[in-house]
This record gives sequence, structure tokens and C-alpha cells, in this order.
Amino acid sequence: MSLCSSQGTSSDDTKDVPNALGKDSSELKRHKLRTFLKKIMWDFALACVGVTCGGNNYRNGLRKTTLEHNKAWLLSESGAELASADPQSVHSSFRFSFCSQVEVESFNMSSTLSAATTTATTILTVNLEYESQVREMKWRRIESLEKSISPVVNTLIRFSYDEILFATHNFSQGRVLGRGALSCVFRGRVGPWKTAVAIKRLDKEDKESAKAFCRELMIASSLHNTNVVPLVGFCIDSEEGLFLVYKYVSGGSLEHHLHGRKKSVKGGSSLPWSVRYKVAIGIADAVAYLHNGTERCVVHRDIKPLNILLSSKKIPKLCDFGLATWTAAPSVPFLCKAVKGTFGYLAPEYFQHGKVSDKTDVYALGVVLLELLTGRKPIEAKRPHGEENLVSWAKPLLRKGKGAIEELLDPQVKYSLRYTDQMARMVDAAAACVTNEESRRPSIGEIVAILKGEVEPVFSRRRKSGYFGNGYVIDYYPQLQETNNEMKSHLALAMQGVPEYDEDDFLCGR
Repeated sequence: MSLCSSQGTSSDDTKDVPNALGKDSSELKRHKLRTFLKKIMWDFALACVGVTCGGNNYRNGLRKTTLEHNKAWLLSESGAELASADPQSVHSSFRFSFCSQVEVESFNMSSTLSAATTTATTILTVNLEYESQVREMKWRRIESLEKSISPVVNTLIRFSYDEILFATHNFSQGRVLGRGALSCVFRGRVGPWKTAVAIKRLDKEDKESAKAFCRELMIASSLHNTNVVPLVGFCIDSEEGLFLVYKYVSGGSLEHHLHGRKKSVKGGSSLPWSVRYKVAIGIADAVAYLHNGTERCVVHRDIKPLNILLSSKKIPKLCDFGLATWTAAPSVPFLCKAVKGTFGYLAPEYFQHGKVSDKTDVYALGVVLLELLTGRKPIEAKRPHGEENLVSWAKPLLRKGKGAIEELLDPQVKYSLRYTDQMARMVDAAAACVTNEESRRPSIGEIVAILKGEVEPVFSRRRKSGYFGNGYVIDYYPQLQETNNEMKSHLALAMQGVPEYDEDDFLCGR
């Protein structure tokens, strides 16, 4: 049916209406029905063109645009010129069919698809360019990293990511040994001999991971001591991140042995005194090696039981050099921009002012010695009031010297006269280590000498002199106790003339 024929028929039917009035009622009904049906068809045709499509809001906004678009397309189909076309004569200048409307919709759809395709192509191009830039940046970082670690690469094994994946059973949760703020350590086996290793995976989303990786690899690869966990190798993958591979130590951490086990039914200790003393000597030796046994003084900055591992023969080994840094020389402090470490083990001058030196490690070692003595953690909120902080609680007892051994000693350790001298040495060494004033704190060499009995314990000569060694004052003597204001004054004076460095200055040798 065409639109023109619909208009003609409608005109003729109007003329026949008077004649129809004289006919019977059935003829009139048929006439009304035909008129009604034709009206419906007319409305439907207009709806297809777009005059009545959509709701009222849609018609009011788009009616004019739709009509003009349809007129332009229809005139072009009939060969008429758009400029000379009379809008009122559009309906009489062409024949309309429902098939034509489908073509119109196809035309509109093709235009929309074309625009969408163009937009999608543009977005895809932009995405590809962005991904290309990201890949290029990653490769630049990798190249820079490779250049930084090149001096020590030949001394280590380079693992592929597939080897790391296989060794950890696809980073199985059952292989997790420990988690840090920006890393996770997995147990695994590598090589033809299935050597047991601990694989440290750094957080690839962290912006500082590459810098931390480089620093730890450079420092750990330079350390070769019985009481330090050796670095075996590494893995660098531009997509999956950075990995450090250490030798696996099977005996667990000192943290686990001291604080992780429940008390024995018989009251015995899982870590007897002989082992505790052996651990104290071994870790002191490890710290002495870091400070004086390498080409450049290394400050660990995170000495604590969790980072002290025990071998099957209970030989202590210091691990996790993620916060370690180089200093210009022993007893030459510098200021770091960010204080990092574990609360409870941080020296006063470090957590208050960011002052780092070898004495930072000496203080932390003193806290570990107190843990070995007492079996307590450095901070325990569940303790009675005044006993929450281990150092604060222990200092008044340390003043008593030998007489405080039984009060300080872990209840799980059986007191024996056989070990009295060793216990006294540890009390003396711990007291010297936790001296508040950094300048009065002994060096690690003197602490080792005290622990090994190479010098007379301070408490035994307390009446002879208020000094020991090279003029270091032990601040647990009553007459040398300082007020908080005096301590602040001392700290302020200690900070004078101390240069400020970024940790990476020492890494790069600037």
C-alpha cells in the first residue's frame, strides 16, 4: 500500500458517506470499520517515519530533526533537489513503502556504527600507545636496575620466573614462611639437587620496590659470615616483579622459640639457657661483622627475634636485610628521611630524630638480650601497669647487677649456679646496650667482649668506677640517672653537626 493511495481512498470514502446513510445498518458498520482500520494504518505509517515514535518528551525534542532527516533522504531517492523542495509536497512526490523505512533504519544504523567504530578505533589506538609507553617505562626501570646490580650479578644465581613459580608451587599459601609490609617469603626447592631456599617476593605494586631490591641485593651479596643467612640468587621479571633467593634455615625463628610455644607441662623451656647464651654470642658476632668485618659498615636497622633464625644445630643466623643500609664508617651517624623498623627495638635517637649509626643496632641487640633473659616481649599491653615496656621495667632491676638475675630470669629457665657467670654477663651487656644516650652506648666490639667474659662485668666493679671501657657511662647507676628534660637536651646536643643523607647516597657511593 502506498501513502498516495491511502490519501485518495480516504477522499472518495468521504463522498460516499451521505449515500451510505440510506443503506441498512450493516453497510454503515462495514464503512465505519474500514474507515477506522485505514486511520490506524495511517497512524502506523506516520509512526514508522518518526512523527509519532517514542514518548511525548522524545517526540517534542526530536520530531523536527527526524522529519527533516527523513525528507532529505526521501528527496534524494526521488532525484529531487533539497534546495528547491517544498516541505508541504514531500508526501506527494514519492511512493512510500515499509521496506523503505527499513532502509532508513539501516542507513542510520550504519552511520552510528561507523561513528562507533571510529571512536573504538581511536580508543584502541590510545590504549595501545599507553600500554606501549608503560612497557617502555618498565624496560627502562629494568635496564637501570640491571646496571645498578651489575657489579655483583656474577656472584649470584639468576633464576627465571618459571623456576620461582615451580619452586613455590605457584606461590602456595602452604609455602608461606612469613609476611612483611611490602614482601612475602615462601619456602621452596630449586636446582637439580632440590636445594631448600627461602624466596622473598617484593610487592611489585610498590613504587620503592626496585630501590629496596637493589639495596638489599647489593648488601646481602657482600656478606659472608657463619651467623648471617647467605643470599643464593635473584629473579627479575618485568611483569611479575622482583625476587630474592636466600638459603633456607630449618630451625625456625628465635621469635617462635621464645614466644610462639606454650609452656611445657613440666615447666621446662623449649630454649634452655645454654642455647640462649649461644644465640646471644652468635648474634653479637653477626652484628660485629656487619659493623666492622665488611668493606663498608652495614647497619641492619631491624634486629629482632623474628629476623634471627636457628639452624638444626641451634646456630643463630641473622636474616632479612630489607631495611639495611650502609654508613660512611662505624660511629659516624647520619639522618634518614624515614624511620623504619619495629617499635620496641628502635633506639631513642632513631625514632625521635631519625639518627642512624652502628649504635642503632647495638640498642636493638640489647632488647633481644633482655628477651633471651626474661622471655618477655618488648611491648606487652596485657602486662600489669608499669611492666608493659620491657626496657623500662628491666632498667631498675639491672641496677642491682648480679642480685637481679633471679628476678629477671624467664620462669621457664631453671636457675643454676653453673650458669651464673654467663647470666651476669648477659645482664651487664643488655644494660650497656640499652643506654639511652647514643654517645655513651658501647660499640658492638665491647658488647661482644662483655658477653664472652673478656672484660670484668660492670656490676662487679660498680664501686670502683662509674666508667667502663673508653669512658662510656652506664646510665643505670642511680647517681647518673637523668630527667626527661636533661635527656632531651642531650639528644639535641647529639644532633648538632650530624649531616642528613638519603639512604641511597650510601648505596650509590655518593
